Amino acid sequence: MAAKKKTYEATLETKKRASTLQLLFKAARLLDEEALVRVAMLPDRPRIRRSHSALFPHIDLAGTRVTDLAERVGVTKQAISQLLDDLETFGVVSRVPDPADARSRLVVFTDRGKRGLLEGLAVLQKLEADLERAVGASAMSGLREGVVAVVAALDRDPEVLRKVQAPTAVVEPTPDAPRKRR
Repeated sequence: MAAKKKTYEATLETKKRASTLQLLFKAARLLDEEALVRVAMLPDRPRIRRSHSALFPHIDLAGTRVTDLAERVGVTKQAISQLLDDLETFGVVSRVPDPADARSRLVVFTDRGKRGLLEGLAVLQKLEADLERAVGASAMSGLREGVVAVVAALDRDPEVLRKVQAPTAVVEPTPDAPRKRR
């Protein structure tokens, strides 16, 4: 059993290292964690967690309905409301009446929240410079070029990947996979 587990783990790690997107996800997670550490070191800043910062790209500057925010993030309205309670306590966002629908509330960035977005981007810029020193200008330039191309393709047509005729993935059974009963 231990040998099968080691074989599975080795196979999984090999496939993860071979996946550009898996590596991109890992890099994004590690960089996000470092950015949050750096933001936390700034004076008089709220203790923003990854679950909080994950909301920021989904909040439109003009405001976003709570239900739309929950849908964009892929969680329940109740889960979003808990995170928004935290962010409101921090003074980063507020919930205001939606002028288009009196029954709805819009999530908007406060002035403090808008300043925080700019400060966060400054932290990312410094982190990027530090990373460039670590991996070299050429590697960072290539990374930027590739990421810009991917984002441009997805911005032009968010369904571009669904239109590409991809081969059917072959999923090999794992040694520990449960067997189907008949």
